[in-house]
Amino acid sequence: MALAHLSIVPLGTGSTSLSPFVAACEKELQLHGEGLKYELTAMGTIIEGDLDRILTVIRRLHEVPFEAGAVRVSTSIRIDDRRDKKGSIDQKVQSVKEKL
Repeated sequence: MALAHLSIVPLGTGSTSLSPFVAACEKELQLHGEGLKYELTAMGTIIEGDLDRILTVIRRLHEVPFEAGAVRVSTSIRIDDRRDKKGSIDQKVQSVKEKL
């Protein structure tokens, strides 16, 4: 099970407000994110699931701002793909909370 944190930033939109683009990406994730767990955060989205599936969905999400009028898109991706034991978004957060 992999975790990916992504931030998709549309450029050349004529506005400093990005929330309409974020909302469009989240709608796309709701439509095409079947089998994946995901969480919107203030600075990006975390997706949990099969790595091949995650990468397919990220590729689709990267296109959403272009479809909404952006002329350039910068997508940053961080992937945590641990294979020795099962991990999850919740497990990673819980592990830190236990140490506080």
